[in-house]
Amino acid sequence: MGFILMGIIMLASWLVGARLKSKFEKYSKLQLQNGMSGAEIAQKMLADHGIRDVRVISTPGRLTDHYNPADKTVNLSEAVYNERNAAAAAVAAHEVGHAVQHATAYRWLEMRSKLVPVVSVASSYMQWILLAGILMLNTFPQLLLVGIILFAMTTLFSIITLPVEYDASHRALKWLENKHMLTQQEHAGAKDSLTWAARTYLVAALASIGTLLYYLMIYMGRRN
Repeated sequence: MGFILMGIIMLASWLVGARLKSKFEKYSKLQLQNGMSGAEIAQKMLADHGIRDVRVISTPGRLTDHYNPADKTVNLSEAVYNERNAAAAAVAAHEVGHAVQHATAYRWLEMRSKLVPVVSVASSYMQWILLAGILMLNTFPQLLLVGIILFAMTTLFSIITLPVEYDASHRALKWLENKHMLTQQEHAGAKDSLTWAARTYLVAALASIGTLLYYLMIYMGRRN
């Protein structure tokens, strides 16, 4: 049962990831009529929200886009920072959406930020504890329980991430539409890109929940 569950999770993750990649490749070819780069889109969205203390910077790599609340920077991958297409506009606006959440004290973002130190520690040790707990299940089942508790913290983090990501995309798309930044076709492409990006977080959360249930089944099964 556990292997079937893990197989379904892995397949769903692969399918969504492959679909997301194809979507971004498609909309990376849809050039913006306004000629703005991802960096310029991000800077304008920040200015329109009255946010003056956040910098937009380029970061190496692919799919490395993120907002860092610690130093208040919108980090855009090199392609997103420089490119002038619907996919770049979507990603840039989405990351600024997180900056807007930070500036307005969005409660789900604050909750996630508070969990970061806990999840960082849990992620460092839980796999080893879970492995040792399974090997010592019959002699020291409490060790597996500790691992499950640590894993539950990462699962909670994945669940809280969902409203954070969906809200950032909603803010991005709303601003792009209200400010008439994109044509109808470009906006549809940006929306499709962000929809599939959000689904990767949904699959990750479901995978985490499924894996947590799998470990709980092992722990509970020791009594049978």
